[in-house]
Amino acid sequence: MLEPTVYLVDDDEAVRDALAFLLGTVGLRTEVFSDGVALQDSLNPDAVGCLLLDIRMPHVSGLQVQEALQAQGVDLPVIIMTGHGNVDLCRRAFRQGAVDFLEKPVDETVLLETVQGAIRQQLSKRERAEATVQAQACLARLTEREREVLHGLMEGQTSKQTARALGISSRTIETHRASLFEKLEVGSLAQLMRKYLSVVDSKPGPP
Repeated sequence: MLEPTVYLVDDDEAVRDALAFLLGTVGLRTEVFSDGVALQDSLNPDAVGCLLLDIRMPHVSGLQVQEALQAQGVDLPVIIMTGHGNVDLCRRAFRQGAVDFLEKPVDETVLLETVQGAIRQQLSKRERAEATVQAQACLARLTEREREVLHGLMEGQTSKQTARALGISSRTIETHRASLFEKLEVGSLAQLMRKYLSVVDSKPGPP
């Protein structure tokens, strides 16, 4: 897994140095850039961490960088910094998905808390996405009949109710149930619900 990194973009060298030092005091890895073009040229699309972005820079503004990365599907949380904040800039940054908007000079405690919170947010999002991918891979292993039995379970039906709906015996339902539990790597109905409820289609048929 990639190491969480703070990607710091600011055209002021003194600001870059001071913030990189501050972030390093709490063990955060930092990569610094003097402009958004340099960041875009070197950024791994799968990067983990957050983007600490000055809003006013020559050539390409922070908001333009944010917009470009968003179009590329980069999911780094963005924290905007500015010494010339205004309501319109703030509104545009948040509309484009920024997690916070900090005015310079930035309060050190607020900055560290915001950065650490943004990184936790992205890691949690990545974990949920990975869990969804794994769940979908397991669901793809089910037969059509097992999917029908799974739908009954998700709807809260008893084995007898599902058996009547499908026109088969309760014993056969239990057999399918045991098979789908094994394929989905769960040991109880509660575990099944926790892992798969959010990724199973509410309608009968393949999830």
